[in-house]
Amino acid sequence: MRPYHQLTREQRYQIYALMKTSCSSTEIAEVIGADKSTVGRELKRNSGQRGYRPQQAQRLASQRKHKGQCRITSRTWTTVARLLRQEWSPEQISGRLKKEQGLSISHEWIYQYVLKDQWAGGELYRHLRCQKKRRKRYGTYERRGQLLNCTSIEERPAIANGRKRLGDWEVDTLIGKRNKQVMVSLTERKSRLTLLGKVSRRTAPAVQNQIHQLLLPVADKVLTLTSDHGKEFAYHEQIAKTLHLKFYFAHPYAAWERGTNENTNGLLRQYFPKKHDFQQATQKDIQQVMHRLNLRPRKTLRFKTPFEVFYHSSVALTS
Repeated sequence: MRPYHQLTREQRYQIYALMKTSCSSTEIAEVIGADKSTVGRELKRNSGQRGYRPQQAQRLASQRKHKGQCRITSRTWTTVARLLRQEWSPEQISGRLKKEQGLSISHEWIYQYVLKDQWAGGELYRHLRCQKKRRKRYGTYERRGQLLNCTSIEERPAIANGRKRLGDWEVDTLIGKRNKQVMVSLTERKSRLTLLGKVSRRTAPAVQNQIHQLLLPVADKVLTLTSDHGKEFAYHEQIAKTLHLKFYFAHPYAAWERGTNENTNGLLRQYFPKKHDFQQATQKDIQQVMHRLNLRPRKTLRFKTPFEVFYHSSVALTS
């Protein structure tokens, strides 16, 4: 299939002439250098009561193009730019504008807007999330200590696995530059709400204390917690007792079993890249990142935000 290009005035005259000789759409496409689906679409959209006429077809196509370009106001583009600077993706912006304001603007148009802004020397493209190629890691696995009295994720209730309720959390740690400080990352499975806290060392007591600080304010929405087999979670029994939750462990080297938290960590790397010095991250910085993630609409949530799902509320974000 040939790539799609808009037809020119000359091609429309060619179509008209070839139709007079009873050529099929496939034959016309071969002559004008277009795909047969393009020819079929042209005849369907730009024919009038007297059939296909090139001047009329050109006028209809121009009117349609002009209408599409003008129906998005400068005020809407200002809103798009503001949301891009908050690190929303074009798809998130498109979905939320339609949900909240009834505006129909495709994510492809937003990408084109960003591209034109970049060509003009703008900086909006810097707020798009980069997609890096993943590399296979070679070498031996880390031989980490055995944790006692661990309950396997296989025993986690089905309702938690299916994201049917609020209160099922996943936890992980992000290592800072030269292993100096650590970020504790908590994600609620259904709403994708994210909680972050910084600890000076990757030790079980420090991580336990930070988990308590983050989850105690929402203890009424805490039922289970799932982690990997990191030694920093050695105090899991104390955490479970304090927060009245069930603590589960994913299988070793099975990060996909904590997919919600792993995805969140990927989003966090936009703000705290690998080898980032967490000592430079203030509490205000951490709060701002949580605000960005929790008030960003998610496609998986039908373009609601984690905050709205978790707290059963509604927030105006685009106006």
